[in-house]
Amino acid sequence: MVKFINLKCLNSFNLKILAMILMLCDHMWATVIPGNQWLTDIGRIAFPIFAFQIAEGYFHTKDFKKYMVRLFIFALISEIPFNLMYVGSAIYPFHQNVIFTFCIALIFIRFMEWGKSKNPYLRILTIIISCICGYILGNITMTDYFGYGILTVFLFYIFRDIKFAWIGQLIGMIIINVFMLEGVTYQFNIFGFTFDFPQQAMAVFALIPIWMYNGKQGPHSKKIQYIYYSFYPVHMLTLHLIRTLITR
Repeated sequence: MVKFINLKCLNSFNLKILAMILMLCDHMWATVIPGNQWLTDIGRIAFPIFAFQIAEGYFHTKDFKKYMVRLFIFALISEIPFNLMYVGSAIYPFHQNVIFTFCIALIFIRFMEWGKSKNPYLRILTIIISCICGYILGNITMTDYFGYGILTVFLFYIFRDIKFAWIGQLIGMIIINVFMLEGVTYQFNIFGFTFDFPQQAMAVFALIPIWMYNGKQGPHSKKIQYIYYSFYPVHMLTLHLIRTLITR
């Protein structure tokens, strides 16, 4: 009897490590290895995986308040390293790090869960309100990926436990990353026809490892958890220091 390959082979730990590596590639391109465009191309895949993990984290956390406080503390810790990496200055109020994006998204997810617990009509209303207000707030506060980042987290929350969720995720990812987000566009000529491919469209490929998620946590401990959170500010500060040394 033929045994089919189990495509649900990635746990939460695997996804986090993959996203961290891809994020590092993107940030290395932006700091110490400029010109290697492929690094930021594959780096587009990182954010949706993190966004998916945040939506999953909401359902798996035993204490939402502690989860939010932990994220907010690391958002504050990460802001100076983010500014240093992003613009070379410790203070830069015009763009905030991505953990603030996730904090805003989680607050609205809590609101949508409240609507869900009441009745289907209120559920729909809270989803609409959250999408509009979350998008606006993300733009006003200028968090990383702005309102589009918050909508991406919502995408994985809304289409989590419904039939044919992958269709909604695919359509949503295409709308956000191909039609809404702006950026570099590559042109390809195939049989005399010219096609434009947005660099940000690479983010859609994040759905492949996300769909391979098996719902399991994988290796986990307090130490691993804090290493995971610490990686974000530490790697940005390290890249800034390396860039400073090599550009002297």
